[in-house]
Amino acid sequence: MRSDSDLPERAGGGGAGRTGARRRALERRRRGGAGVIDALADLKAIIEALIFASPDPLTLKILLKTLDDEPREHVEEALAALRRDWGDRPGGLQLIEVAGGYQIVTRPELHDRVRRLFHEHSSQRLSVQALETLAVIAYRQPVTGPEIAEIRGVNTSGVIGTLVDRRLVKVVGRKAVIGRPFLYATTREFLDRFGLKDLTDLPKVEDMAEALGMEVPPALAADDPRDAALPFEPPPGIAAGPGGGAGKVH
Repeated sequence: MRSDSDLPERAGGGGAGRTGARRRALERRRRGGAGVIDALADLKAIIEALIFASPDPLTLKILLKTLDDEPREHVEEALAALRRDWGDRPGGLQLIEVAGGYQIVTRPELHDRVRRLFHEHSSQRLSVQALETLAVIAYRQPVTGPEIAEIRGVNTSGVIGTLVDRRLVKVVGRKAVIGRPFLYATTREFLDRFGLKDLTDLPKVEDMAEALGMEVPPALAADDPRDAALPFEPPPGIAAGPGGGAGKVH
């Protein structure tokens, strides 16, 4: 077996740099004279373990930061190979892209079986009123409390507070009208909990309303906000909204 020193240098400074990085990566994988471990398989295993261990969807940014001793192209190559492996893999788990990151989850067709393992408390579930309010925010964001109340026809301040506490909704600014009411939008936690890659994955308003057993308010059906660019973080200078507890919704 030839050593790393036998690898040919590439022409040009950039090529030499990449060759050097690869040499260092291979050198890190030497174990007690046993030779070079398959670099791609080794890195795939590490990434798979990190995704599995992460409590939240693992983004490429966090992955690169965690594996800061690995060249970016190696990490991306290993991640792509891992996704292909999982795509062809039978079993009860799947690797999905959700909320801007990656997560290993149970397959949807097995959810009813898996739920039997857990005894959920009623306090963990969202009420019908909270789900309806969340639907209005999801499709009309950014939206104010008074606007939500007008669409639903009832006061929603308490329900909005619950959604903020569950980290499904947050304040993203204030509307430039009298009183400067808070503007609310959904969070990455919302995408994660409902298995959405991004807001373009939202179902049609009519389908959501049917699933919730509610009629579609005219104001909610007027526009489709999925085409709009929606903020995930408060703009500079805007204080984070009230609440921010870490409750989970299943």
